[in-house]
Amino acid sequence: MSPSALLQYAAFLLTVTLLVKPVGRYMARVFCGEKTLLDPLLCPLERLIYRLTGVKPQAEMSWQEYASAFVLFGMIGTLFLYAILRLQHFLPWFYPAYMTTPMTPDLAMNTAVSFATTTTWQAYGGETTLSYFSQMVGLTVQNFLAGAAGLAVGVAFIFGLARDRSQTLGNFWVDLLRSILWVLLPLSLLGALVLVWQGVPMNFHAYTQAIGLEGARQTIAQGPVAALEIIKNLGTNGGGFFNANGAHPYENPTPLANYIEMLAIAVLPAAFTHTYGLMIGRRRHGWILYGVMVFLFTLGLLTCGWAEQHGNPLLPHALDTRAGTAQAGGNMEGKEVRFGITGSVLTAVTTSNGATGSYNSMHDSYTPIGGMVPLINMLLGEIVFGGLGTGIYSIIMVALVALFVAGLMIGRTPAYLGKRIRAAESKMIMLYLLAGSISILLFTALAVMTRAGLAGLTTNTGTHGFTEILFAYASANANNGQSFAGLSANNTFYNLTAAMTMMVGRFGLAIPALGLSGLFAAQQPTPDSAGTLPTNSWSFAILLTATALIVSALSYFPALALGPLLEHLTMLR
Repeated sequence: MSPSALLQYAAFLLTVTLLVKPVGRYMARVFCGEKTLLDPLLCPLERLIYRLTGVKPQAEMSWQEYASAFVLFGMIGTLFLYAILRLQHFLPWFYPAYMTTPMTPDLAMNTAVSFATTTTWQAYGGETTLSYFSQMVGLTVQNFLAGAAGLAVGVAFIFGLARDRSQTLGNFWVDLLRSILWVLLPLSLLGALVLVWQGVPMNFHAYTQAIGLEGARQTIAQGPVAALEIIKNLGTNGGGFFNANGAHPYENPTPLANYIEMLAIAVLPAAFTHTYGLMIGRRRHGWILYGVMVFLFTLGLLTCGWAEQHGNPLLPHALDTRAGTAQAGGNMEGKEVRFGITGSVLTAVTTSNGATGSYNSMHDSYTPIGGMVPLINMLLGEIVFGGLGTGIYSIIMVALVALFVAGLMIGRTPAYLGKRIRAAESKMIMLYLLAGSISILLFTALAVMTRAGLAGLTTNTGTHGFTEILFAYASANANNGQSFAGLSANNTFYNLTAAMTMMVGRFGLAIPALGLSGLFAAQQPTPDSAGTLPTNSWSFAILLTATALIVSALSYFPALALGPLLEHLTMLR
């Protein structure tokens, strides 16, 4: 890789690192009820909403009540969005001449589940399927609500680990409202203005008819793009206004816009590690978790960048694919020239780690190893930054497995933050770990064994086709939403099975996490002893990193061997 590519990667990670402490401290103040600069403006609004909705902010919830409220809220959001999608032809800003993709019941169901779980899996083209009303009132609103709900669960998880001899984790409705008013809304307003400055449209104009340089007639959609674009990234959602998502010049017009959007994806989940360290009273432990995330993120960047820059060795030797002053070199298939390999790889790694499926290049056109990197990022289970709120409990779950293994090696009951990992806690951890791998592998196997599943492989078959299917279910389970676009997923089979995988990835993982948090909250911590593995040490960081890689390899290596690894070996002959 070129020095300029390494410099761009380093600048991005340095910017994220510099923002971790101030943003993490701000979120800790918000959720701990401490004073912030926005209080004079937002506190009266918060009290008014409580009065109108009948919410009692002082009433706290057990983990069962918190989980029930979270699931109920997600189901209501799903039904609300489903109704909008099915009735959009009766609602404003619907242009039937351009809505060429029918909104079938199974597609509407899949899309509603997708946006209510922050997956934003899109088996459709936005400009040919959804009206401005559906995009703005349906998708944008759900991006706020679903992202805030995930952040609320992350806050409750932290409260459970921070409390002693407590039966409650806080109040879901309070955490939800503060997530929207104090975190997502102000950042979205500011970010949308910046994107409009960079050229992202924000209007309700009719579709524009244009004639290109070669005389071909084009239909160009307009719309409230900036409003959706910023919250899709901040809320770790990822669904694009247009079919091309972040590769579309209206969504992502400049390299600066691309850089800002990547920061919007990474900063909040990264800063949540510092929020976690502050709320449990162990700041260094929070920085250790962040360090592990950065290491895995960098490993993915360098691997994917190397693979894409080297390109495909099967191309004729007479074709010069070396980087130079006149060309980017490497594998530029499916990549925007204005971003090049460096900007495309940075986005691919950021979005696949951040549970935000907004892409600016076609991952289906990546080399086998290059495409395997975002796939592995999702199979790791959101432990590198991850979704908004969900990333923190994902990496803690893996940390608990590491501590359990360490405890077995020294012959003592494993503990975390002075609290023991007993049989009940171990069951919650195992439920969490097994839910994701079972849903991914089961539906992948079902797809490759059935005619309905194989019917989606309209472009590629063989090892690459298998990777497309595995990537789809890994993305759905990680609530990510990006895809290898060679898979035609708008049919009843994929709409139903992907929706089920999304729900497992959202509720099937959040419920065990809340259950574990509730069990920890009820415990009385014990002082550390000479046999306690310190969680603020580099030895713990190494153990955590190794455990994450080993657990993922044990679960998914056979599938990877049948897909991208075999395709890479075939390419090398």
